[in-house]
Amino acid sequence: MEIMTFEIKQRVALIAAVSALILAAGKIATGLFSGSMTVLSSGVDSLLDVFMSAMNFYAIKKASEPADELHRYGHGKAEDIAGTFQSLVIVLSGFYIIAKSVHAYVDKQPISYSFLDFSIMCLSLVFSFFISTTLLRIGNRTDSNVLKADALHYRSDLYSNSGAILAIILTHYTAITTFDLIFAVIAGIIILVSAFQIFRRGFSGIMDARLSDEVEHQIRQIINGMSFPLAGFHRLRTRQSGSNKYIDFHLLACRRLHIDEAHALAHRIEDRIRITIEDADVIVHVEPCKEKCDLTEITCVFKSKK
Repeated sequence: MEIMTFEIKQRVALIAAVSALILAAGKIATGLFSGSMTVLSSGVDSLLDVFMSAMNFYAIKKASEPADELHRYGHGKAEDIAGTFQSLVIVLSGFYIIAKSVHAYVDKQPISYSFLDFSIMCLSLVFSFFISTTLLRIGNRTDSNVLKADALHYRSDLYSNSGAILAIILTHYTAITTFDLIFAVIAGIIILVSAFQIFRRGFSGIMDARLSDEVEHQIRQIINGMSFPLAGFHRLRTRQSGSNKYIDFHLLACRRLHIDEAHALAHRIEDRIRITIEDADVIVHVEPCKEKCDLTEITCVFKSKK
């Protein structure tokens, strides 16, 4: 399952990089041929998409490498690092969009686009929507922060192009030039908020923050759902590295259990957690129950859990 997950993520990241490269080449060639600086600058911006997607592909490939002598927990944090870095680039893009629109409005720069410019922007819009939607869907399915960040990067193009197209249409029919500023600022703010969410998630992975309340609740439900000879648990610790989730806790079991029975109990719980939570690495430390009770009697406080 884990190998298949990494293969899916690598394939999607590669498709995004190749698609962005084709689009960038088409934009730059069209811009050079037509002399349109708008199309040419859009092509250069698409080259940044190529670079980011290529970096994400490498990060996913690196994260898929098994644990080695130096990295005993694997290389999953390569995804968190790449996602965090990309969120910073997206922040710069958001500020750039806002600053550029404000500067154009203050200088009262005229909004003029040719049919070619408009067509390229519409094409970019369709491309950005398709790629960002695919990346986000796979990112959510595989719980990949780096794919979600890549989706947001393409979504930023979607927001900016949508705002520009709406501004062109509304300005054409109303002659009000503030629409360009309004839509650009809205797009920039949406990008900044989304980038902060990606940064927080990636940085949390780097800092070994615990898993979500929902996931930890699932873990507790699985453990508490087990019957005698399980007496309880404590010291639950969780963290995430890339898509991998690391879970460990201390399990209290009846002290009369043989070692092989306690080991089998721990394995049953580990297996249930792995089935419920994808890409989970579970370690259970078994401790003897210290309650004072006579296990030959039915009154054992934990036998009621049968």
